[in-house]
Amino acid sequence: MGSGAGEMRWWGWGEDAHAGGLPDGAEAWLTVRLGTALGAACGPPVLASVRLPDAQLTGRDRTVLTKIAGSAAVREDPGSRVRHAAGRSYPDLLRLRAASAIPAPDAVVGVTSHEQVLAVLRACAAQGIAVVPFGGGTSVVGGVEPLRGAHHAVIALDLRPLAGLERIDARSRLAWVLPGLLGPELERALAGHGHTLGHFPQSFEYSTVGGWVATRSAGQASTGYGRIDDLVAGVRLAAPEGEIDLPALPASAAGPDLRELVVGSEGVLGVITQAVLRIRPAPAERRYEAWMLPSFADGADALRALIQRDLRPEIARVSDEAETEMSLALAGLRGARGAAVGGYLAARGVRGGAFVILGFEGEADDVRERRRKVTALMRRHGAASLGAGPGRAWEAGRFHAPYLRDELLGRGVMVDTLETAVRWNDVLTLHAAVGRALAAHAPFVACHISHIYPDGASLYFTYVAPQDTSDPLGQWQTAKHAASTAIVEHGATITHHHAIGTDHAPYLEAQDGALGLAALRAVKERLDPAGIMNPGKLFT
Repeated sequence: MGSGAGEMRWWGWGEDAHAGGLPDGAEAWLTVRLGTALGAACGPPVLASVRLPDAQLTGRDRTVLTKIAGSAAVREDPGSRVRHAAGRSYPDLLRLRAASAIPAPDAVVGVTSHEQVLAVLRACAAQGIAVVPFGGGTSVVGGVEPLRGAHHAVIALDLRPLAGLERIDARSRLAWVLPGLLGPELERALAGHGHTLGHFPQSFEYSTVGGWVATRSAGQASTGYGRIDDLVAGVRLAAPEGEIDLPALPASAAGPDLRELVVGSEGVLGVITQAVLRIRPAPAERRYEAWMLPSFADGADALRALIQRDLRPEIARVSDEAETEMSLALAGLRGARGAAVGGYLAARGVRGGAFVILGFEGEADDVRERRRKVTALMRRHGAASLGAGPGRAWEAGRFHAPYLRDELLGRGVMVDTLETAVRWNDVLTLHAAVGRALAAHAPFVACHISHIYPDGASLYFTYVAPQDTSDPLGQWQTAKHAASTAIVEHGATITHHHAIGTDHAPYLEAQDGALGLAALRAVKERLDPAGIMNPGKLFT
């Protein structure tokens, strides 16, 4: 499990100490798959060279915010503004690496309490200042872009100081958590009480609890532990017009569940200032193991059988043939693991297969019994076990992929991901349709199923292409639109766990309908009549 220091490199993912170059053999493989050699490695941009627009806070704005938060909490220095200027989407990275004319908040305002958040929001509504809630800054869909909307200025509301595990009710298995807590910080705090949340998105090391709740996040172990919306029992929201405080209840028939309105609201209604989360005793045993199946279709069918028979590994994912090839090439498999994979494929006379990771967590007896049943089912589906070695390797590198994207971007390669979810009956059809849409713009397209449900599964695509240096943003927009159109046309969700932000806003009406969006806008108008909260996100 990663540690996460809390502040990412301003121009890319994570920290220098955890980054590395391309794995052995990766460059040769990419050269073949992309049809061109990679460019020379280009160093990171220099912070001092970044040009920012002039800050637009007035003297009155500054006085009001300083009175609420304190002078040290209102930061207008270039470093603070740049570090809160973007998330980590492909367009964000292009802007940051260009290091010129970067849109940035006019100030960063740190907050330390629910009451302080309320006061800042009321003041910003009165002053006409847009507010972008900012936790870890890991959004990959433009969710923290500092858009002003109709307002003269915009601030990033820094929620990292509002962090902590307030209390635990072990008998009820509930934890009251403040939003600025990072994933590793939360897990360490819970471990001190013998518990875990079990929520591990790929952004785990640098994303916050508030960000998870605001974006309806799904962790890698969601098959066993549940998505964040399954784990939120209560939530508190500060809005310009007041607060919504929803207590933790095991169940209720008291009308529509307003928790579902707050979870996934992406900062457009207000700021999540507390979440009550469903926790579990820390597992006594963790075991991750790998399997190989002849095809992606076989892998999808095996995972469907698992979940529909209520055999639930905590982690269940299957890569298609292209991603299997990519994973093995970039992992640089050698020795026994490489021989096991190669021997399996050669014995069946196939060029590729579908790589499966299954993870089990819990008490030793429970893990043993579930593994026994899952193993029997996997073998009935023609799977060959590769053992725990590849599973441990996957666990060790489970949060590392964004570093590789940074490395490739610095070598002139466009790499991005997108995800969706659809019913089991349409999984293979959608896989093929989105794959075709992306293949028209990228020579390499891969996919995996990362989250499974009794009625369907997620599909997570990765696409790679030589970067069009004349118009890299236009290149990405074309590919993204093609894939998004295919998703919408096949009745799938435009996002399974990355949220809407700015990137997916044009496609939300296809899922929720015009009247549904109008109802959401009406709620926003009641909670945020001045329209200061995270302009441009969720709604077009």
